[in-house]
Amino acid sequence: MAGTGAAALGGGGAGSSSTPSSQVPSNHVYQLSSPPSTSENQFTQPGLTTSPSPPLKTENGSSKGPWSNSASPNSDGASADSKVRGGKSRGRRQNNPSPGPENDLERVFIWDLDETIIIFHSLMTGTFAQRFGKDVPRGVTAGMRMEELIFSLSDTHLFFNDLEECDQVHIDDVSSDDNGQDLSNYNFATDGFHAAATNANLCLATGVRGGVDWMRKLAFRYRRIKEIYSSYRNNVGGLLGPQKREQWLELRSEIEALTDNWLTLALKNLAIINQRSSCVNVIVSTTQLVPILAKVLLYGLGGVFNIENIYSATKIGKESCFERIVSRFGRKCTYVVIGDGRDEEAAAKQMNWPFWRISNHSDLMAFHHALLEEYL
Repeated sequence: MAGTGAAALGGGGAGSSSTPSSQVPSNHVYQLSSPPSTSENQFTQPGLTTSPSPPLKTENGSSKGPWSNSASPNSDGASADSKVRGGKSRGRRQNNPSPGPENDLERVFIWDLDETIIIFHSLMTGTFAQRFGKDVPRGVTAGMRMEELIFSLSDTHLFFNDLEECDQVHIDDVSSDDNGQDLSNYNFATDGFHAAATNANLCLATGVRGGVDWMRKLAFRYRRIKEIYSSYRNNVGGLLGPQKREQWLELRSEIEALTDNWLTLALKNLAIINQRSSCVNVIVSTTQLVPILAKVLLYGLGGVFNIENIYSATKIGKESCFERIVSRFGRKCTYVVIGDGRDEEAAAKQMNWPFWRISNHSDLMAFHHALLEEYL
């Protein structure tokens, strides 16, 4: 297995734990009244439902949620938009392609992944189960099984053995080295890439250094990853095969039960944003890029995140990723950061962007109501 265990998968960094709130009863199942449609990518745990709470409004009609600063996504320029002005817009998204900087985009939602959209690291450490009164050994076992699946998918289909030391921030970062060669019959196992990288130590902390031939082989791998992701983003079971597919579906169902439908709540929010032609979902995670993609696929998030909208902050940090995102989508957009950790909160504050903290199910529900009421 490639990688160095949980460290390679991220999610447990200095900023990943939030101030604990009151415990949730172990038999309390959170679920929105109209869950995502049942499929491999969006499924819901049968059981209890909770009625949506009243809209969260303040006296002046603005939204009320766990904002960490005074910036509001609907402010008229003094806070959230003070650093996101300018740019041009043209055209509209169709079928949610990855919008370019000149598209008619109004709002960019930048999500942390671990402990915000998915529960992973805290499941393996037992902290989630302890905090919410769940079965700790069962949660740890489920987390470790998911970790095995993530590494298996990363190694088997996404070249993590080759790319662990050649990590990129974005899937297209080395695309300029790709000559467009047909890869239909290309043999990645015998092209000499891995041996060259190992012997010459060509991958440095500041980026990739190598000859033209080696860089082209690196670009080939990232192109193939992009093809695989795009082909199987809504059919992960087809990539895993029948036996692993059943294990995966069973595991996801178990994790949903252990986490009181956390993923279902998160998916509901992501789906609302995804349906808006003027909005886009983006992931910025401190995990390496390949494991991020494996997580997104295995947690059924491929349908709401185009691969071009996924960034790894492992090498450059979240603030630098945010700056890259601004340069891509333009300063005319409003940017909203959603996460659980101190690193994304600090980066959002530095950019003068609003930050919505996710610490528990109630935060996800509050975010959902803010979306429904079109405060966000």
